[in-house]
Amino acid sequence: MQLQDTTLPDVKLLVPRVFPDDRGFFAETFRESVLADGGIHDAWIQDNHSRSSYGVVRGLHFQIGDGCAKLVRCGRGHIWDVVVDLRKGSPTYGRWEGFDLTDDNMHALYVPVGFAHGFCVKSDVADVLYKQTGYYSGEVERGIAYDDPRIAVEWPIPAADVRVSERDATGPTLDAFEPELPFTYRG
Repeated sequence: MQLQDTTLPDVKLLVPRVFPDDRGFFAETFRESVLADGGIHDAWIQDNHSRSSYGVVRGLHFQIGDGCAKLVRCGRGHIWDVVVDLRKGSPTYGRWEGFDLTDDNMHALYVPVGFAHGFCVKSDVADVLYKQTGYYSGEVERGIAYDDPRIAVEWPIPAADVRVSERDATGPTLDAFEPELPFTYRG
């Protein structure tokens, strides 16, 4: 298992070794020591599982207060996973990066505190599994518009195929939410 850097500081891609044979495959999908060796010492306290169909866009979500880190992977299908840097003072503030997470590549994405997270489904159906460092709480859960023109995420599906919740469709822009962001880049 390897922990790879991305273009956004502190965001990491976890690439497991997969051992296929004629019966299927085996892969280790989480090893705390690999993350610790990469400087990630988070305590994972909640696991989540979502299922979505083609064209669904979820996000861009984050938690205020102490924030919440996530370790995201796609257990079934194909998603395009997106993170946006929301840390004031970061050299990549407001910038996004996208990653193909599939049941074939078995990659996982480490999303640290201070980043918004979202994904779109590129396959007929996708199961997304993720660990997080905070319990879900509607009181601290926030989101910014998935189609915020300032961030300008290039979702890899036709706009006519995009399906979003009312909450995600009417989320505030980064500009509107910026004064409330509690995250600071620590370099």
